[in-house]
Amino acid sequence: MPHPRPYYYLENFNTALGWLQQRYGDLLTAPEAVFIERFRCLPLESSALLVRMLGRRGELFRTDKLQYDEIGCARAAAAPLIDEGWVDDQPVLTAVELGRVLRKGEVLRAFAPHVPCPGAGARKTELLLHIESAPLAPRRLIDWWPDAPANIFRVVVKPLCDRLRLLFFGNFHQDWSEFVLTDLGIFKYEQVPRDAATRAFQTRQHIDTFHALFECRQRVAEGDDLAAVVEALPAPIADNEWLEGRRRKVQFQIAQTYEQQKDLERALALYRDCQYAGARLRSVRLLERLGDIDSAMQLAFAVRKQPADEVEVQQIGRMWPRLQRKAGLQTTRTRRLHNWTTFQLVLPVAERPDHLEGATGEALATPEAPVHYVENGLLNSLFGLLCWQAIFAPVSGAFFHEFQAAPADLLAPDFHTRREAHFAQCFAQLDGNAYLDTIRRNFEQKQGIQSPFVFWGVVSEALLELALSCLPPRHLKVCFTRILGDIRANRCGLPDLVQFWPQERRYRLIEVKGPGDRLQDNQIRWLSFCVSQGIPVSVCHVSWAVPSPEVPDVTAARDGAAARDGAAARDVADARHPGTRT
Repeated sequence: MPHPRPYYYLENFNTALGWLQQRYGDLLTAPEAVFIERFRCLPLESSALLVRMLGRRGELFRTDKLQYDEIGCARAAAAPLIDEGWVDDQPVLTAVELGRVLRKGEVLRAFAPHVPCPGAGARKTELLLHIESAPLAPRRLIDWWPDAPANIFRVVVKPLCDRLRLLFFGNFHQDWSEFVLTDLGIFKYEQVPRDAATRAFQTRQHIDTFHALFECRQRVAEGDDLAAVVEALPAPIADNEWLEGRRRKVQFQIAQTYEQQKDLERALALYRDCQYAGARLRSVRLLERLGDIDSAMQLAFAVRKQPADEVEVQQIGRMWPRLQRKAGLQTTRTRRLHNWTTFQLVLPVAERPDHLEGATGEALATPEAPVHYVENGLLNSLFGLLCWQAIFAPVSGAFFHEFQAAPADLLAPDFHTRREAHFAQCFAQLDGNAYLDTIRRNFEQKQGIQSPFVFWGVVSEALLELALSCLPPRHLKVCFTRILGDIRANRCGLPDLVQFWPQERRYRLIEVKGPGDRLQDNQIRWLSFCVSQGIPVSVCHVSWAVPSPEVPDVTAARDGAAARDGAAARDVADARHPGTRT
């Protein structure tokens, strides 16, 4: 079925260019500003063809693959683009470039006059490896293959348009397809008021630095020489914390790549110079692997004395006894006490179910006590719905365009402090009943809008009402506080299942583990936290076999677990706000 607006993608691209001109007109370079002005003067089919090519991968395109009903003849539409110098219709191609755009049979015909090729039975990848190993100079298509059935265009202006794309979206992962997804109603975004103070970039240097970071990340992904990438990495950015956070992340990724390549010395140098989350722990590990135990101990001691977050506390606590032993010091092994409830469940099946958590939930559920598979979806969603206005507050440097699912500084250390008053108002509602109306209202009014916390596919209206009825506001407040305290680490690791007793207005969280499954670090942290706060939580160890007299059946396991949760249920009742008790 044809689109009711066949040039919708061109309309969206023009909208983006207009937005960039209005918002960043004072920061655009002369070539960027000229491109925007000249693009508007193109014939309709020509501008449409350029946008079509910009929306596809790479910068080389066969003319026989550029077939669009609304554009017609690609060669004719490309003529004004060629005149502008934006498209090259006679590009000089390396053997690698040409080989990638040709089919296997075409590769054999095109390169046969230039290099002996393996037989027709070889795969295309083998052909290309053979051709790449030959010393073949770049040349035009007509010189490679005079009888080629199609021409090849190179979009010369693509790097400039990539800069405009990065400038518009303010990140490395979004592209022009966002317009299409929004136009088709697939994605919806919260519309946050924006003014000049909320721009991602305040100077041209910010834009150039961001583009340099993008190129560094691309070069790492393409396997470029890491020393050259490090040389090209921008210096620390003192006047833009958001941009400096991006720089630290790229620096951390380069260090990880060095580590994967077993170049531990260079990896360590970058980790020690990097302030990205996890860099200190990686430094301790590499110092240990390099045999510098004294330096590893010194850094580990500094982390123990002033940890940045719960992750550092947990992991350095695991590493410290081992470092002490390697240093020849006496160590007292600290026994980790896991004081959460556990119970066994045997499923009456012969092999592991495809979805273990779902099967476990079905086995534990009763008409009086339904079970839902939620994992990270429930508590995060309740937090996102209560704090929607705080999360999407028009804070400077957080929202740059209309396609943002989250603030740009979501994972920054000062995310909370920059919105402290907004979050305080949201959390204060948990001291009474106002939170119920806020969560329900946002659930209704914001339905389907992208959010970094709300799992629309998980939380139904029925599940929401069960949760609001059975989860005490005190439990919500402490969990929300923990999520907000370290969003990167604490948005995940929550238990798989939640079971409700609506008549008793209580609940329990259940983490499911099959034979051989181990608790992950973030799961252990959440379990420990729940126990410390009196939140009812259990770990269910599941196995599967045909029931026999010697094996407890599902009902026995379920009833035994419910009995062990009795004390936790009383804690829930005590925690419930007096205004919500029955």
